[in-house]
Amino acid sequence: MKLVIIAGPPSTGKTALTKQLIRRFQNEMKIAYLKIDVVKAFEDIELRKEFNILTKKVYSGDLCPDHAEVMVMGDAIEWAESTKADLFIVESAGLCLRCSPYLNQGLGIVVLSSIAGIHTPEKMGAMVSLADIAVVTKIDLVSQAEREVLIQKIKEVHPKIILLETNALQGTSLQRLYNLIKNSADIDKETLQLKGNPPLGVCTICVGKKEIGWKHHFGIVKKLDSLAAEYLYRGE
Repeated sequence: MKLVIIAGPPSTGKTALTKQLIRRFQNEMKIAYLKIDVVKAFEDIELRKEFNILTKKVYSGDLCPDHAEVMVMGDAIEWAESTKADLFIVESAGLCLRCSPYLNQGLGIVVLSSIAGIHTPEKMGAMVSLADIAVVTKIDLVSQAEREVLIQKIKEVHPKIILLETNALQGTSLQRLYNLIKNSADIDKETLQLKGNPPLGVCTICVGKKEIGWKHHFGIVKKLDSLAAEYLYRGE
């Protein structure tokens, strides 16, 4: 089974891209789809009705959606395999810019909107720097100069990333992406793991402590005047 994980900020065109992938491969492969979101999602219903594929969704609730993905991915892989799927597409809400939803196998695709601003790639951390492929959408809404600046910013964050530009609603210029997916290796679920390092640790904010100010918290803490990579460990 081949695995594709699609991440990116809200409203960048992740689902529009997913639809193009399904249209391309639905007659060649059996496709399973998982949507991971925070509170509400309808993509699974929409894709099931439009393409008659197997779909499932999970809400992360109080968890970061990328953390939720780590928790459920083992079960999700087994579910997709049990359906005899040839291609498993996972669409993540991707709201945590410190984490990365990508695994050490399959393809990790980050979807970026060309109208989001040229500094967006620099603000997104591992979601860009650990992706295999960046798909830049809505290219018909900005000038060529703006597109070129955005592409350069992505390359500065991740020099080796494969870059594609498209209008995802029409599916333009996606043939290379189709070939990359078609030629990608099948996953081995026994050796699957996160592609990047998770955050430093669970903190008292993660477990629900509401007080503000580092003096009220334990674990890895950070002060206002500390450097970007400067942390303190406080308590047990």
